[in-house]
Amino acid sequence: MSERRGTDPAFYTSQQVYDAQKEGIFARSWHFAADVWRLPASNWAVPYTLLGGYLDEPLVLTRSGEQLHALANVCSHRGAVVVGEEGPIKRLRCPYHGRRFSLDGTFEAAPGFEGCPLGDDNDLAKVDIDRHGPLLFVSLNPAMSLQDLFGGAAAFLDFIDWSQFRFDGDRSRHFEVPANWALYVDNYLEGLHIPFVHPGLAGALDLAEYEVHCFEWSALQVGEAKEGEPCFELPADHPHAGRRIAAYYLWLFPGTMLNFYPWGLSINIVQPLSVARTRVTYLTYVSHPEHLGDGAGADLDQVESEDQQVVFSAMRGMRSRFARAVQYAPGHEDALAHFHGLAARLLG
Repeated sequence: MSERRGTDPAFYTSQQVYDAQKEGIFARSWHFAADVWRLPASNWAVPYTLLGGYLDEPLVLTRSGEQLHALANVCSHRGAVVVGEEGPIKRLRCPYHGRRFSLDGTFEAAPGFEGCPLGDDNDLAKVDIDRHGPLLFVSLNPAMSLQDLFGGAAAFLDFIDWSQFRFDGDRSRHFEVPANWALYVDNYLEGLHIPFVHPGLAGALDLAEYEVHCFEWSALQVGEAKEGEPCFELPADHPHAGRRIAAYYLWLFPGTMLNFYPWGLSINIVQPLSVARTRVTYLTYVSHPEHLGDGAGADLDQVESEDQQVVFSAMRGMRSRFARAVQYAPGHEDALAHFHGLAARLLG
């Protein structure tokens, strides 16, 4: 097997690289925006900021009938934010000068411009939006389709019954990590560290059966449960039928993680704040509350705390004059190498 070398430490420590990643990677990728339950009825709007502090793009999700839209929440007149609150709405009206738009962003009227010919750029800018199950994703300038982003991983997750999922705000979290965002992704993408960093998780998984599958824009890690630990009830035609699967860990390039457990789903959203600071949001969706507190997804707060400590340690080391690109562990760090290759591909 040929030796494969990791990425240069500058990938994590250089302000120039960090700045280039904004447009080169994040503006060209898909990001989780909301679930369809956030827009429960027609004539509804949900304003939010896409990756605040980095892309920092004010957007608004709207629903008209069964149609879902993602729009720039920026008035085409003087740039004011158009929608400030989530909830029912018949049309979009800018609070600054009263300019009005339909829920799909089409320009309707502009007080003060009566009798004045207007150009053809008065609509609110449209943003790409797509969905996987009830999960809505947006992209400013996608380099791939959402279907391609999930790729072959979708076949492993088709058994999921999304109708049973309910968002649990009390179990959702926000953390800030004093490290580069890519180091957090690196840590997520390999199971080699589990027995050394996560004793509780290691006790629930049969690490000898740990699997990693790389697809074009994603990677799936599969954790098999030890005897007696909770596992999925898989259909007979599933690729893992007959096995005791405790968790599916799906990474979507560059920084979205969907973690499926017998009790439900935890979504990790990685948000760069600076070259050495990252915010991680955990969103929790419970489908089978009877499994909460057991198995591989039993204590995510503890696992997160353990991960933060090693990621911060790695960030300190990457700043050292002795840091260098080292060899990937074959089989264990394939998804890590895949991530670095995709980042290099988009950054040219």
